[in-house]
Amino acid sequence: MHTLGEMAKSLNRPAVQLHGLQTRFELPAFEGAAYSGAYLAFLRAVVFMRTLNVSEESLLNLWKFEKKLLQLLHVDSIGSPTWFLDACGPTTHPRYRLLLTNFNMGFDLLSRAVQLGLNFAVASPELFAGNEMGEDALRVLDQYLKLYTRIQADVAAEVALVRGAVRWGQKMVTTPS
Repeated sequence: MHTLGEMAKSLNRPAVQLHGLQTRFELPAFEGAAYSGAYLAFLRAVVFMRTLNVSEESLLNLWKFEKKLLQLLHVDSIGSPTWFLDACGPTTHPRYRLLLTNFNMGFDLLSRAVQLGLNFAVASPELFAGNEMGEDALRVLDQYLKLYTRIQADVAAEVALVRGAVRWGQKMVTTPS
């Protein structure tokens, strides 16, 4: 268990910045050493992606899709105040896991192998809109994957620049003044 100050030190960010993330992502705030390793893993993922120039708006949208998907799958019924973060941290089957919550969906998300025959682009044949009938998990997953793919492309484009910056920074740090 961690304190907010310990997490801030671990992420090399001021505690006020982490508090801002808690507010914008609507995360529960605790007193003392009450933050789990999963909570820290979530914040680390957000900080890393912001470092890789992923917009906070994109992350907030991805977060919204992930939470909605988990609610549709009834993952929120476990009773934990951090139910949406409790899977953060595990590293097994990373391609099966959602990006921010790290929830294991049980199939390779990018291959869509589980639902090969479905056409996600077809409009709903329902008489009423999805919000009137209740959201469909496949529609939410499709929206999530579109945003995830865009974020993945943004990160890939930024990685080369970050590697160059790290090499340059290492020279700066190791060069005697």
